Amino acid sequence: MANHDEHHESPASEPVSENGELYGVLAEYDTPGELIEAARKVRDAGYTEFDCFSPFPVHGIDEAMGIKRTILPLLVFGGGFAGACGGILLQWWCNAYNWPWNISGKPAWSIPANVPIAFETTILLAVFTSFFGMWILNKLPQVWHPFFRLERFGRVSDDAFLLGIEAKDARFDAEATPKLLKDAGALEVERCYFEADPARRTMPKWITALIVSSTAFALIPFAIAAKARNSHSSEPHIHIFPDMDFQPKFKADTASDLFADGRANRGHINGTIARGSLNADDLFYRGLERADGAAKWTQSFPKQLEVTEQLVKRGQNRFNIYCSPCHGFDGRGNGAIPQRVAASGGAWAARNLVAPPWEAGGHVIKMPNGQLFNTISNGYATMKGYAAQLPHADRWAIVLYIRALQRASNAAFDEVPTEQRENMPAVQAPTPAPAGGATPPAGGAAGSAGSAATTGSGATGVAP
Repeated sequence: MANHDEHHESPASEPVSENGELYGVLAEYDTPGELIEAARKVRDAGYTEFDCFSPFPVHGIDEAMGIKRTILPLLVFGGGFAGACGGILLQWWCNAYNWPWNISGKPAWSIPANVPIAFETTILLAVFTSFFGMWILNKLPQVWHPFFRLERFGRVSDDAFLLGIEAKDARFDAEATPKLLKDAGALEVERCYFEADPARRTMPKWITALIVSSTAFALIPFAIAAKARNSHSSEPHIHIFPDMDFQPKFKADTASDLFADGRANRGHINGTIARGSLNADDLFYRGLERADGAAKWTQSFPKQLEVTEQLVKRGQNRFNIYCSPCHGFDGRGNGAIPQRVAASGGAWAARNLVAPPWEAGGHVIKMPNGQLFNTISNGYATMKGYAAQLPHADRWAIVLYIRALQRASNAAFDEVPTEQRENMPAVQAPTPAPAGGATPPAGGAAGSAGSAATTGSGATGVAP
């Protein structure tokens, strides 16, 4: 080491040749194994500013050169963590703080709903950190290097195994360093100099012009977008992909010069009806029976429907969706909407569909089936009609299910199967009938008194 220090000279003291200042030395080795051994000897000699070059990755070269484990994984983790935190913070700020929306009572902020975006921002910043971190840590890109001037270096992508030491290394010596490489088994050791001609060390003008023009052209789309965002026009936007947004057709409630009245809307043509919309069966489509030229609400069900348990279950499904919010699942008029209105101090009147006829509001049980069907179709008072949402068969299924609810709520105690009577509560006395009104049947009831079968409502033989 002492002898090495005696022969050490500063790179600044190196003579400047006609090629320029000395950059370093480049040694060639015959095999990957010899390159690894040479790298290990150069490292043990105390050199730090050196690198190895080979046509393919050489296993073990990192350890031989003394290269420390890269910090890139930590940087990637930091980038991913920042992306996750940034994605979550961005969504919280937009959705819960700056612009909160109450959508069907859902929380303005919840982790599960924001996981996908946070995952995407995590991957995005981790990838960016990995890509740019690799370039920066490897000091890339290097569009030109002094070793490129050597013909020997051109074979590094083919069959050459090279080791280069830079003259700026603190232990570099013009005589001792080449000798060290020779002693390590180098086939040849070649000196490398900087380019002496300043003109040849600058980028050609045509490359500069290409970079400038390419950058200018790349900014044109952004300039067009900025102009479009800050300008006003009565013409529609340019649609590169129209997606059927513009068609030669007439839209509802628009003007048209094609017709004498100037309207695009066309009314019904007298004496015509749309194909498949005749609906001539008054019983099925309107709940009416005609006899002797007079129409009346039917007490039965259309012949197109077979009264089965499946039809009752279909009616229950449709009832729970469309009717229960007001009338409740049991049909007593105490659904979710009346309860919420009452909690806020208001009142929402919903009919009790299952009350016996001697109780207040018990007239529904006496309605003919056709009248119930018509009410479901066209509505009544504040209740909207559901003809647009429910097919005719589903409306009849709801009527059938309402009859089943009435039957179940007003069955006489004697009608309850014997094996189920022991599980029932004690029989309650029937509610006194109003003066002049219907009277409850004798014998009590299993729940409320009376039976729908005695009301003439058509429930007998209909509901199971």
